[in-house]
Amino acid sequence: MKRFATALLMVFLVASLAGAGERKPVKPSKKDKCAVCGMFVSGYPDFAAQILFKDGSSAFFDGTKDMFKYYLNMKRYNPAKKEADIDSVYVMDYYGLAPIDGQTAFYVVGSDVLGPMGKELIAFRKEADAKAFKKDHKGKKIVSFKEVNNLLMGELD
Repeated sequence: MKRFATALLMVFLVASLAGAGERKPVKPSKKDKCAVCGMFVSGYPDFAAQILFKDGSSAFFDGTKDMFKYYLNMKRYNPAKKEADIDSVYVMDYYGLAPIDGQTAFYVVGSDVLGPMGKELIAFRKEADAKAFKKDHKGKKIVSFKEVNNLLMGELD
């Protein structure tokens, strides 16, 4: 029984440390502007994205596409920050209309659904939802966070 209690305690400890440092998504205010294009983010709640930094600061975006432009070119948009400074990335799940972890999301590229800045990466928590959306909205492909690069971003502009 003592071993079971010790093992259970270790599981809870590891689980609590795994989420340590991950900040919860923040609702953008009416004054928050996209860090890439300057549009007011609150006008586009269904597409809004955000990067939260370990120092407590954040960057908001009117869509996932602008979030990736910033992420892939942080030196241009915010020279004081680097990838190691990022605590969390959130994007909106297209079907759930709720913030999800942007680094584990599935993104549909090339669909007939446009975002605030035109062609957009449409995010989903579940791969099955991304597949269904891709089929229903003529998407070209599904990619992970790590598969998004400047070449892919060039296809969206």
